Amino acid sequence: ICAIAHVTAKKMPHEDPECKKGSVPNIRDPATRELSVVVPSYNEEDRLPLMMDEALDYLEKRQKRDPSFTYEVIVVNDGSKDQTAKVAKEYSKKYGNDKVRVLSLEKNRGKGGAVRTGVFSSRGKKILMADADGATKFADIEKVEEGLKSLKPWPKEMAISCGSRAHLEKDSIAKRSYFRTLLMYGFHFLVWFLCVKEIRDTQCGFKLLTREAALQTFSNLHIERWAFDVELLYIAQRLKIPIAEVAVNWTEIEGSKLVPFWSWLQMGRDLLFIRLRYMTGAWKLEAKKCN
Repeated sequence: ICAIAHVTAKKMPHEDPECKKGSVPNIRDPATRELSVVVPSYNEEDRLPLMMDEALDYLEKRQKRDPSFTYEVIVVNDGSKDQTAKVAKEYSKKYGNDKVRVLSLEKNRGKGGAVRTGVFSSRGKKILMADADGATKFADIEKVEEGLKSLKPWPKEMAISCGSRAHLEKDSIAKRSYFRTLLMYGFHFLVWFLCVKEIRDTQCGFKLLTREAALQTFSNLHIERWAFDVELLYIAQRLKIPIAEVAVNWTEIEGSKLVPFWSWLQMGRDLLFIRLRYMTGAWKLEAKKCN
């Protein structure tokens, strides 16, 4: 298994290989905004408007209270087959290209690949990952910001604050089938045993990173689908980046792209290969420099 993991390890993907031209900003350049919000979107024409309305309403009100607060929302259309790009561009027209940008990938790369593309094109001092379904209340960004502040002083300006649904686990188990509960516990065990021991909920899509932490972690990221969160936190632990876990409000929204059995199976395989590929040296961590 170690040999297979080593031989099949792919090289680091190039930055934005399929992204359409026009994405001038670069993660290695100095920040020009206080906050960048990266929203990976695949066939989200129905769920995206609710999330965008809530997020932009909050961000606009916050900017009115504090004119020094600047932001951008980057919607990454991950090769959608529906009208996701069109829906996102309507927000860009309404709020302006400076506040809402739409990046389109020619082919679907997976959630990790989409987030990575948005992060590489971000301009914020802090970068927030937020799911397009709006399952986490956007105002909870203040909670993860407090989590980030609690980690100060940040070593080399690096820190990560993760939204967490772990406090809701008992209620969610009561609503799940025994099979899905078994899969969930199996996945949690593999995450703890193979990769990340300090974070109870690695899969919540609400994560806030300092710009330097985003540069160092996403520049070393290989996994582009569901298990990318685990590799991201595994890299952060290897680089000794401090991580906070903060409870957030979360509601399950219909329309998930996660297929219970096959997606969990794929993630289990990815978790094993993450550990083996770093252990055998097929994947190595490299320090990145800003311009």
